[in-house]
Amino acid sequence: MARKTRSVFRCAECGSDHPKWAGRCESCGVWNTLVEEVVGPRSQTGRFGTPSVAAVGPEAVRLDTVLPDAMPRLHTDLNEFDFVLGGGIVPGSLVIIGGEPGIGKSTLLLQCAARLEAQGVATLYVSGEESVEQVRLRADRLGEDAGGVRVLPEVRLESVIARAKAVDARVIIVDSIQTTYTDELEGAPGNVGQVRECAARLMRFAKESGVAVMLVGHVTRGGVIAGPKTLEHMADTVLYFEGESAGDFRILRAVKNRFGSVDEVGVFEMSASGLHPVANPSAAFLSGRDEHAPGSAITASLEGTRPVLVEIQALASRSGYGTPQRVATGLDQRRLAVLLAVLERRAQLRFHDQDVFVNVTGGMRLVEPAADLAVVAALSSSLLDRPLPADAVFFGEVGLGGEVRPVSSTERRLSEAQRLGFRRAFVSARSTTQSNVRTVSIAHVADLAQQFAT
Repeated sequence: MARKTRSVFRCAECGSDHPKWAGRCESCGVWNTLVEEVVGPRSQTGRFGTPSVAAVGPEAVRLDTVLPDAMPRLHTDLNEFDFVLGGGIVPGSLVIIGGEPGIGKSTLLLQCAARLEAQGVATLYVSGEESVEQVRLRADRLGEDAGGVRVLPEVRLESVIARAKAVDARVIIVDSIQTTYTDELEGAPGNVGQVRECAARLMRFAKESGVAVMLVGHVTRGGVIAGPKTLEHMADTVLYFEGESAGDFRILRAVKNRFGSVDEVGVFEMSASGLHPVANPSAAFLSGRDEHAPGSAITASLEGTRPVLVEIQALASRSGYGTPQRVATGLDQRRLAVLLAVLERRAQLRFHDQDVFVNVTGGMRLVEPAADLAVVAALSSSLLDRPLPADAVFFGEVGLGGEVRPVSSTERRLSEAQRLGFRRAFVSARSTTQSNVRTVSIAHVADLAQQFAT
């Protein structure tokens, strides 16, 4: 008897089902995200291949009976990668690595596979987008001995899990989850249903077997991992690659981590032989800086638990059109608009007829408000055409009234600045510090503008 199929329209953003197509998802309110999928009937077995008859599950366990070192982490010896993960790969975890095409996701994971194999950790590299020969060509470019890595050119989920059990793999790398499919669904690989179901089964396999699973996920135009948002919710750790594909640096950021700090960043340098960890990110980001150029300010940004010094460049130029341009790279465009309005109203600096361009060097993306004071300083310096002190750093949150507010971890930021030779720090007047770096108290953005106007 032929299997009956039906169609549902599933939201690619939140994963909710709808009986018919609509322009707007009723659950999350996002437009043009409903995709038709063919759904087959459920089999006689449960969702993960077990009998659907209710059975007694595992017994409850007291936490004080579980040894704290029962699941030691696996170290890849790529220090920045292990740091972002919280100290290494946790057995039985599900890790998703997202990023734009060509940013270095496959290169990094192949390097990890080679180093794990060198330590005797059985690793299975599942390649759904490249043949074995193509993976070998990429491995030959790397400065790693990847000859012992097991490569499986397969996209069928059932075969992947069976092969992982056969080789007794402790780490599985799936490149990518968008190319994987399961026989239980009739939709094409890459659709919302297949991506969600394959990720859910791999997550269950990881928890039951203790095998660490690492998935490569493509990103959409909005910069999120393709597929339903539930894909990120079910994962233990979600990492994103940032930076320009044409640049030298790649930033790996943890946006979710159940086994470590969130927003930790690891910095890598891309070369012909692969990705190499950058031991001193602050020095790397500040290399090549023109200390006497107007519009250049240094800020100490706290990325997770690590303070990182980065340069913010600003350029204000008289506009040749009716509406001035506002362009921000590495900074929220709306935040730039707010800071420009504060400078206009509270510091009497006129940007209404100026094209404004702000850039965070090195491919970094600043999300915390501590960079506000550095952005304000760079904008003021560019408009007044006066360079800022070369030995100074700026950090503090700027309010709508123009007041400069203190930020957290001031001592750690100052310690990083002192380590790199900076002797002055412009901070909020309400900050309390005990450091060898001389602090200059700034209570209002007008005070900062007046210091460089004379």
